[in-house]
Amino acid sequence: METSNASNADKVTSTRHCVYLMGSLFTICFFCASFYWLIERSKSVASERTGGPGNIVECTVFINGTAPIGTTDRDFICATLDWWPPDKCDFGTCSWGKASFLNLDLTNPILLNAIKAFSPLKIRLGGTLQDKVTYERPGEPCPKFVKSSSEMFGFSRGCLPMSRWDELNKFFKQAGAVVLFGLNALSGRTTAADGSAVGAWNSSDAEYLMRYSVDKGYTIHGWELGNELSGSGVGTRIAADQYASDTINLLMIVETIYAGFEVKPLVIAPGGFFDANWLTQFINKTPRSLQVVTHHIYNLGPGSDDHLTDKILNPSHLNGGSQQFRSLQGILKTTGTSAVAWVGEAGGAYSSGHNLVTNAFVFSFWYLDQLGMASSYDTKTYCRQTLIGGNYGLLNTATFVPNPDFYSALLWHRLMGRNVLSTTFFGSNNVRAYAHCAKASKGITLLLINLDGNTTVNVYVSTENVTRNGTLVMHQQNQRTKFSRGSKLDVNTREEYHLTALNGDLHSQTVLLNGNILSVNSSGSIPPLEPIKTSQSDRIIVAPFSIVFAHIANSTVPACEYAD
Repeated sequence: METSNASNADKVTSTRHCVYLMGSLFTICFFCASFYWLIERSKSVASERTGGPGNIVECTVFINGTAPIGTTDRDFICATLDWWPPDKCDFGTCSWGKASFLNLDLTNPILLNAIKAFSPLKIRLGGTLQDKVTYERPGEPCPKFVKSSSEMFGFSRGCLPMSRWDELNKFFKQAGAVVLFGLNALSGRTTAADGSAVGAWNSSDAEYLMRYSVDKGYTIHGWELGNELSGSGVGTRIAADQYASDTINLLMIVETIYAGFEVKPLVIAPGGFFDANWLTQFINKTPRSLQVVTHHIYNLGPGSDDHLTDKILNPSHLNGGSQQFRSLQGILKTTGTSAVAWVGEAGGAYSSGHNLVTNAFVFSFWYLDQLGMASSYDTKTYCRQTLIGGNYGLLNTATFVPNPDFYSALLWHRLMGRNVLSTTFFGSNNVRAYAHCAKASKGITLLLINLDGNTTVNVYVSTENVTRNGTLVMHQQNQRTKFSRGSKLDVNTREEYHLTALNGDLHSQTVLLNGNILSVNSSGSIPPLEPIKTSQSDRIIVAPFSIVFAHIANSTVPACEYAD
């Protein structure tokens, strides 16, 4: 009898196993079939496009929320202030005005409100002339920069008055900024026959400025050594082993001066253009001293280039920007350093940018794509050249009024959380897609950038969720025909932020959010950035030459379960 019961039990167990396996196979097959259908549907619809005005393409974006592919700092967005005097000119245009942090009007309400809007905004003080700056000491002269064609970088040596340093720190505290300062790395060196800078760094000026700042109670988030002196350098260069020795010296100085501080400033270097061999040598020699590796990006070429817009709208050109991020992460991993990567300066087009391109709506395509790409390669901070100054400022150099990229940066800062999610876009090569866990909220924020001026893209969003028991679940949004403000929505809604240029002019310096012009009021206040609400089940409609942030609040994925 016991033998018979055992036999029956085995049969029941076997049957259950078969049912379980068949169910699992059905789930897998269903997912594969659905995945294949969506891909083929996207390809099919994309192949039907005519390329004419009013063309509509249906596409699908897959967001893999299993685990983050990178993380950013909470204050990922950073902007720079430079040293350039008003007579700094490029290609016959003098675009800096009084935008240097030596002469910037710190009483301007728009400037204060623009920084406050980020709460906080990282601000990097530095640039080409930082390696020609001394810091004022009592009883010693403090000369201004003077234009001179015979001098490196076209200017004589200059000085930072301590009275101005006091004013800046008072202003930054009021604005809630996170301050990074670029130190003069050429101090004490001589120039060799080959044009390189040789000898050890003379740190006495830097030590003085640090001690002065500590005595005054100024909070500096990081001290960066040098500007564009790595690799082949700009103007001159420093060998990797010497730079490493100087960086170790900087760390020792910071440790000494900030002894007893619970939080010490970061040690940041080299603040230059990417050179794989140079950086590998440098990082290998500073495995425990370097905390942040900064590199600069001007991958669009000179600001005088009349084809900048074509480059910005070319997906192949944008894709080429990923190589630098990928290579740097590879170096960090192979060297075993604990240092993280930042973009310390990025203006896209060097030599002050190009008016009505790098300060106009079209530049948000490049800028937001850079932010998405950099974060997906685990870049922690991205510093835009500039907050104000030149032709690539987030603020207008003369009026302080925000340019379109200011609002793009602010939306990123408020909506895109630290955890970066893998995204795959099907149906169009002209759409850039990036996704993060939402910031200070549940769900996911998706960024969509439409580089096509003739095609409206209707986007289906699919997330792949892995539950605790290992089952793969796919959610697809259903089709809708249109959205409108104030329409009756389902219980589950999605918040969308649509950015477009005024009158569809890519070179406009006026941007529209959901059809409304963004502008400061008479008191200099930054306008609120209000979303439209659509049904969670609806597709996302991305108009030609537009940018969309979509906050999908009820999309729960493991990667965002514990996101902060």
